Amino acid sequence: MKQYSIHIILLMLILTASCTDNKNKKVENHWPHAGITYEIFIQSFFDSDGDGIGDIGGVTKKLEHVKELGANAIWFMPIMASPSYHKYDVTDYKTVHPDYGTLEDFKTLIDEAHQKDIKIVIDMIINHTSNQHPWFLESQKSRDNPYRDYYVWAQKDTIADFINKKTITLDSDNIRQWHDPGFGEDYYYGFFYGGMPDLNFDNPKVREEIYEIGRFWLEEVGVDGFRLDAAKHIFPDDRPLDNHAFWKEYRDKMQEIKPDVYLVGEVYDKKEIVAPYLPGLPALFNFDFHYTLIESYQKEDGMLLAKKQKEVLDFYFDITKDFIDATFSSNHDQPRLLNSLDENPKKFKQAINILMTMPGAPYLYYGEEIGMLGKKPDENIREPFLWDIKNNDKGRTSWIEPVYSIDEKVTPLAIQKSMSTSYFNHYKDIIKLRNSNRALALGKLELYQGELPKPIMAFFRIHENQEVFVVHNLSEETQTIDAPEEFTVELFSYGNAKKEGNKINLPAYGSIVLEY
Repeated sequence: MKQYSIHIILLMLILTASCTDNKNKKVENHWPHAGITYEIFIQSFFDSDGDGIGDIGGVTKKLEHVKELGANAIWFMPIMASPSYHKYDVTDYKTVHPDYGTLEDFKTLIDEAHQKDIKIVIDMIINHTSNQHPWFLESQKSRDNPYRDYYVWAQKDTIADFINKKTITLDSDNIRQWHDPGFGEDYYYGFFYGGMPDLNFDNPKVREEIYEIGRFWLEEVGVDGFRLDAAKHIFPDDRPLDNHAFWKEYRDKMQEIKPDVYLVGEVYDKKEIVAPYLPGLPALFNFDFHYTLIESYQKEDGMLLAKKQKEVLDFYFDITKDFIDATFSSNHDQPRLLNSLDENPKKFKQAINILMTMPGAPYLYYGEEIGMLGKKPDENIREPFLWDIKNNDKGRTSWIEPVYSIDEKVTPLAIQKSMSTSYFNHYKDIIKLRNSNRALALGKLELYQGELPKPIMAFFRIHENQEVFVVHNLSEETQTIDAPEEFTVELFSYGNAKKEGNKINLPAYGSIVLEY
């Protein structure tokens, strides 16, 4: 009888411990500072009306996929009216492209996303418009047109003065940034190409137009924030102080409308050039993370990325404690991650392990969770999502004939869901680990200081009274390292990585996360 009672007590203690542990490990939403954002190209995502083009209704139908994956927000590539498939050249800032649906459709999407605790961020393209935008069509009519000064124009007889002013010589490739509309007397400035004329932010009227557009989307439509395209190019490169000042002003204006507005900027440059943008753009994409991740695999240099990330974070956090590090392993401008990693499944799964165990607010590009493929040109990095096998896939888009992400090469989501070892289920597991572990989501980064084989990446994540030890082997050869004795609880293991005694054994591309 006494023995039976002891067993009951022990069982109750075990159950209590389990319940306490589960309670402490509940899934949490740390967006924006450490949450996960899912990037969607609507054109390729899900076609709800059978016209071959993805649409807003299709995204609404698939919000549960985003939720199941574990993402906390969606960033939409451009959704506004535009003459191009990518829509980075806007013709109307206050509407949705008709291929995608209506503003009412988008408001419905936002409402349903918010009900699922998913935030909505849209691409805001204000550096330039389309050359088909009504402002530009008016601007090119005459030198005294009211919209002339909305853009940057140079008269033919003074073009050399403009070029010299911008420290560009006539024999420079950058002369191509000045474009002839065909009238033979004037040129307009377009940093990217002639179809995208740059707006003139020296003109107060242009600024007011831009602030009103922001108000419209935040207040009338209800988005949660903006991804600011080409943020470094509001003014030319030789006017960085004007760029920094503009974004501070923009942030102030947007916060007057929505105090908790989320702003993430695209500023690709070395950290010393990027840092002065922080007062205006509190979240910035970490391009170094993406490129160094790929380089780490190429060189089989485990600590290369960890050291780079530590250096970048320390530099930015010395400037502001509010910095949001928008990390990513791929996006709509880069080759698909699986292609960048030699189509090696082990490397690919480990890469998401690294992204999710590092500090930051990670961005996931649609389709990476099922191992989609794609290389330049950009259209082939943005191919249709594979929801089901082709004969059953009623929502697969057909606006483009895919070259890389086809059924013969990529297993559709419906099949992957039933495969325990699929990319999708691996993504789900590692994202859940991050979202239920505050040290991995919020903890500071400390590098392992002991001797390590070159392919090993090892670091600590520390948050309040929790500390975890993370190790990744970025090579095909089994590696063994000494394990800190106090880290005894295994939170996660990939590739049969194990702690045995005071050693950690990591087979090819193995990863392990241990808790103190």
